[in-house]
Amino acid sequence: MKKGMIKIEPFRHPISIDPHYAEKTWKVLEDAIREIHNQNASGLSFEELYRNAYNMVLHKYGPRLYDGLINTLTAHLTDIASKIEGKEGAPFLKELKKRWDEHNKSTQMIRDILMYMDRTFVVQQQKTPVFALGLELWRDQVVRNRQIQERLLTILMQLILKERQGEMIERGLIKSVTQMLVDLGHAVYVEDFEKHFLAAAAEFYKKEAQDFISSTDCPEYLRRAEQRLGEEQERCSAYLDASTEPKITRVVENELLKSQMTALLEMENSGLIALLRDDKYEDLARLYGLMRRVDNGLATVRNMLCEHVKEVGRALVTDPERTKDPVEYVQALLDMRDKYEKIVTQAFSDDKTFRNALNQAFEHFLNLNPRSPEFISLFIDDKLRRGIKGLSDSDVEGVLDKVMALFRYLQEKDVFEKYYKGHLAKRLLSGRTTSDDAERNLLVKLKTECGYQFTSKLESMFTDIKTSRDTMADFRTKLVESGKLDELGGIDLQVQAACEAFRAFYLSTHSGRRLTFQPNMGTADLRAVFGAGRRHELNVSTYQMCILLLFNEQDSMSYRDIAQATEIPTPDLKRALQSLACVKGRNVLRKEPASKDVADTDVFYFNDKFTSKLIKVKISTVAATKEGESEKAETRQKVEEDRKPQIEAAIVRIMKARQRLDHNTIITEVTRQLAARFVPNPATIKKRIESLIEREFLARDENDRKFYTYVA
Repeated sequence: MKKGMIKIEPFRHPISIDPHYAEKTWKVLEDAIREIHNQNASGLSFEELYRNAYNMVLHKYGPRLYDGLINTLTAHLTDIASKIEGKEGAPFLKELKKRWDEHNKSTQMIRDILMYMDRTFVVQQQKTPVFALGLELWRDQVVRNRQIQERLLTILMQLILKERQGEMIERGLIKSVTQMLVDLGHAVYVEDFEKHFLAAAAEFYKKEAQDFISSTDCPEYLRRAEQRLGEEQERCSAYLDASTEPKITRVVENELLKSQMTALLEMENSGLIALLRDDKYEDLARLYGLMRRVDNGLATVRNMLCEHVKEVGRALVTDPERTKDPVEYVQALLDMRDKYEKIVTQAFSDDKTFRNALNQAFEHFLNLNPRSPEFISLFIDDKLRRGIKGLSDSDVEGVLDKVMALFRYLQEKDVFEKYYKGHLAKRLLSGRTTSDDAERNLLVKLKTECGYQFTSKLESMFTDIKTSRDTMADFRTKLVESGKLDELGGIDLQVQAACEAFRAFYLSTHSGRRLTFQPNMGTADLRAVFGAGRRHELNVSTYQMCILLLFNEQDSMSYRDIAQATEIPTPDLKRALQSLACVKGRNVLRKEPASKDVADTDVFYFNDKFTSKLIKVKISTVAATKEGESEKAETRQKVEEDRKPQIEAAIVRIMKARQRLDHNTIITEVTRQLAARFVPNPATIKKRIESLIEREFLARDENDRKFYTYVA
């Protein structure tokens, strides 16, 4: 052994331990635990108690200490349970709360004393820690004591029912009890309270829903349902666990809303249809907010809205009285659209799905009336002639945007184009448009919507008008230079001679062209002399001029005589005579019998008593409100003819790209390509395919006659 080194040897005599050490030490600890439970812990030495527990674990008496703790706590909690059982009602909850608070405090003290056992023995033996053990024993011995468990649940349900019925309860007491259940473990809260609470709520609200639906109208029902949802949410935040809120909310939604949804929405005189009809924005907004909580709720509301709009729109477009006046017809459509647009915006949170449903409904019913394209064009014509006079630029923009919204719903946009082209021509030729800017603005909108091809011909009309003015100026200059102006003028106007002179002038400057006169588009200025030598200058249409010139020879003529002498088409003749004889302040003719309409048996007289404060009097032709049946058929025929090359072009484009296709696919593709302008009839497409086969653009497949091939 080296010098300076120390050697430690084991004890030569073993240390003897008192064989009753464990029992004695446990007795000390057991007495201390009882004192803690009796709230007499102030006289205890926690340091000494901790050392005793420490030594027991150190000397391998951990199982004795742990088992003794379980037995002591169980005995104590059994005694506590018997004391709690003796209480009823609110005192029962107060006693439970008091004992729970004491148990919590005691268990924390016991845990501190047995901290070493918690850190070593409990971990090594995978036992339940002391504090958690205290909670488990409280759960098993107290909370799940049969009498206590049943009484606790009954009292809680009674108190919550009273609160739902409007009574005041002690919320703090319930809060402490539900918090106790949560502290014992979320599963305890769910099993011992929540599932019973939800079942009772479902039963309560099921009965209340039946009472509400039989005693209130839809708006009041919605208000009460909204109130109940708010109450339950507030109840959860006040004394229930946060996890209960979505569950109880779902229960209320199912019982008050989902189960009664159909009856509620279809409630007579106060359901969804009545709310839509009466513009009940606040009630509709509440309905939207509540139904979005329910599965399939918004879809049901949306479908009902769509069907309702279709029904109202169908009644409007098929009403014979409405269709008598195209301007009123379109205005009614715009008013209807404004109404439901406002509902979607204000009540339905500008929901895109609702807006799409609204658009779908309008597109459905607007196209039920084949004259909708014509009527929309007539409405625009009326507005651009006189309807937007005095409006600001923003107001004009608003009117045009609303009309364009209706235009988008049209499936036969090419029919609209046909009518609009004619109406625009009349406005430009007569100079009766109120705003060139508005005209061009509308063309820009149409181009944006349908493309350049749709508006190219319309835009060229403005160029044609300028060309026409220049041509007429050149014609007048030519007449002046040749000295023929006086020959064609004067009171005895030679219309035919003037036309022939212009024809000669035009064809001399434009070779290879054909000139066709459109008398229904022209205007003329006439000098007229009435009784007492009153002189006026009348600005009239060409047809009106022809009629008035007849009265240079005689003072009265029958309708039939005028028709025979002028050969003016019947609809135009009647409108011209209406303008000359039936418009107050412009009646240079007098009609017998007096009425607003012109009949074949009417007789017209020169109105010698006509007076006006104006020297120049403009007599506008009564606007053609809509086409007659023959005109309508003629326009439809023209449209069908115009469609043929478009359908053929689409077929050729598709076949050139695909080379080989079956019949049904061609129908589908052609319909898709042309949908922006019109929806082609499958039978028409079939005819155009046959025509293309005859002209050898396409050929039938020899192996399968259902297929076509492109012939390069």
